[in-house]
Amino acid sequence: MQLTTYLSFNGDCRQAFEFYQRTLGGKITDMMIFGDHPGCEGLGEHERDKIMHARFELDGFALMGTDATDLYPYRGVTGAHVVVSLNDPAEAKRIYEAFADGGRIDMPLQETFWALSYAIVTDRFGVPWMINCEKAA
Repeated sequence: MQLTTYLSFNGDCRQAFEFYQRTLGGKITDMMIFGDHPGCEGLGEHERDKIMHARFELDGFALMGTDATDLYPYRGVTGAHVVVSLNDPAEAKRIYEAFADGGRIDMPLQETFWALSYAIVTDRFGVPWMINCEKAA
């Protein structure tokens, strides 16, 4: 069994997943648009090129997403964060700076009693992230 995060985007799912691939590494394994699939004929022309389903894989984990449509409007991500866990403070800083660029810093990158580096930032696509660089055991 696995748990996977599925995110909704406001028309910029493709850009977000390409950014995550550039920033985190990993690989986009699916990027399907609504206009290419049966059952989507009723969508407006402005929705046909939106992302119906995207999948990004990194080290055995997946992040999936879709663009909102008129029928299922964008509401943003609230009450949850995607967590990046790592052990390299320099890499944590690089990722934090990339996510903060054009985004919103909720807690600056800093040392805590549990972590070498920890931050909370919402990226330019509206996705809240926690960056947790834990101390070696």
